[in-house]
Amino acid sequence: MIATEGVWLSINDYSRYKNVSISTIRRHIKTNILKHKEENGKYFIYVPSSEKLRIREDEELLRVKLELELFKVQNKKLREENNELKMLVDLYEKEKSSRTTKHDSPPELPIQL
Repeated sequence: MIATEGVWLSINDYSRYKNVSISTIRRHIKTNILKHKEENGKYFIYVPSSEKLRIREDEELLRVKLELELFKVQNKKLREENNELKMLVDLYEKEKSSRTTKHDSPPELPIQL
């Protein structure tokens, strides 16, 4: 059987990746449930390349979700600004129309009797 490529994750990284407590991972290391190695007193857990690919997909999904949330916030801000500008334009046009209607008719001439 050909060995597949993979990555070695620290206990903390593996804990975050699998959403498992560090104590559970240590128990699994002790009972040889997980493929692991020890370097300079630190344990590393092997993750096959197929799972490595899943890590990248999960990271990409998280990045896209965060970007979507950012766009939602920006969109809300732009809508609010747009509504304020519409209100100002409406006020300006009403003021302008009230000034023009007053001056549309000629001024009244004084009547001398």
